[in-house]
Amino acid sequence: MDDSIASISPETYPFSLELLPKTAYMVGGAVRDAMLGRTREYLDLDFVLPCDAVKVARKIAKHYKAGFVLLDPQRQIARVVFPEATVDFAQQSGESIETDLHRRDFTVNAIAYNPHTQEIIDPLQGCADLERRLLRMISPANLKDDPLRLMRAYRQAAQLGFTIETDTQTAIRSLASHITEVAAERVRVEINYLLLSSQGTPWITRAWEDNLLTPFFKFATSESFAKLRAVHHAAVKLAENWQQLGVKLQEHVRDTVKTTWLSIAKLACLVNPDPEVAEIELQKLTYSRAEIKGVTTALKLFPQLKLSQMSLREQYFFFQEAGFVFPATAVLAVGHDILVEAIAPLIDRYLDPDDLVSHPTPLLSGKELIIALGIPASPLLGKLLMEIAVGQVEGKISTPAEAIAFARQLVEG
Repeated sequence: MDDSIASISPETYPFSLELLPKTAYMVGGAVRDAMLGRTREYLDLDFVLPCDAVKVARKIAKHYKAGFVLLDPQRQIARVVFPEATVDFAQQSGESIETDLHRRDFTVNAIAYNPHTQEIIDPLQGCADLERRLLRMISPANLKDDPLRLMRAYRQAAQLGFTIETDTQTAIRSLASHITEVAAERVRVEINYLLLSSQGTPWITRAWEDNLLTPFFKFATSESFAKLRAVHHAAVKLAENWQQLGVKLQEHVRDTVKTTWLSIAKLACLVNPDPEVAEIELQKLTYSRAEIKGVTTALKLFPQLKLSQMSLREQYFFFQEAGFVFPATAVLAVGHDILVEAIAPLIDRYLDPDDLVSHPTPLLSGKELIIALGIPASPLLGKLLMEIAVGQVEGKISTPAEAIAFARQLVEG
């Protein structure tokens, strides 16, 4: 293991080690991952310094014209943001690095590495737990100090492919009620990771069974998590049949919202099936408007896919309402026992950019219709444009001239 830490070689650091005091130690996830041989495209490094942590961070940021953020002036924690890495500098907690390590969450995160001397400090046998692929707490008191650590156990188990040690699992269950002391947005981040991870489904289920999620998903039952597992498997099945749909399920809701459409479908399994109640639950967890809209739209629309046959008109309105949420709606439907064969024609339509039912191309603009019919802008205009679009998908009209005549007929009715 001593050799594997060298995967964080001096060449990979975003700054020169000459600017780092000789008494600085790297700690946390970067050390753990390096020892496991896990590589990251974007480095996330943490250093502990016995003194002047913020001063050193500020000096490095200034030298490289990098971003500087003072995270905690009391505890002397600062962040330097490089294009290819984020580096946190923290003042040592206690009189020695060993004391600092004893205050952390799990033994595998309590290993320190001095990049100048290649010395490894491992007072809690974290290296041995890495070899056993075991997540073991340092103490129940440490978990209670920051109850988010209770959720992080499940996230890290999913992330690393580890198991949680028995006494640690027992402590988490006994401390579960303390999770409500944590800010909702911090809990949401951990939930999102478990929804996003391909290994997260059994661990988010375990977190619920251990009462960590019950304060946030008050209506969830064991059936809810069975549906979540079914949605996970449905996504695999749909991606096998429609590779493009599989890609869309992994796309982010927005550039600024890293939740995927598959995560939206999974999240829809955990909230109340009534979209209005679900919206309140998700607001309390500080989900964004785009995420809430995704979940509530999928919940509202997926039952419609139970219909054996939808007319072209019904399909048009379905796609108009579904929009970008269609992939989440489709996988949620299959996870709720709606046959793949039943919705296959709709999936084919959605994936065809030239399909007029799912991706209508307007024959006329509102302005052109106003001029042609001599009518004012009004709610009537929107209704006429909608009927023209439906008429187009039903094959009644196919040219602008036919659309104008069709609209005139509707007005004169």
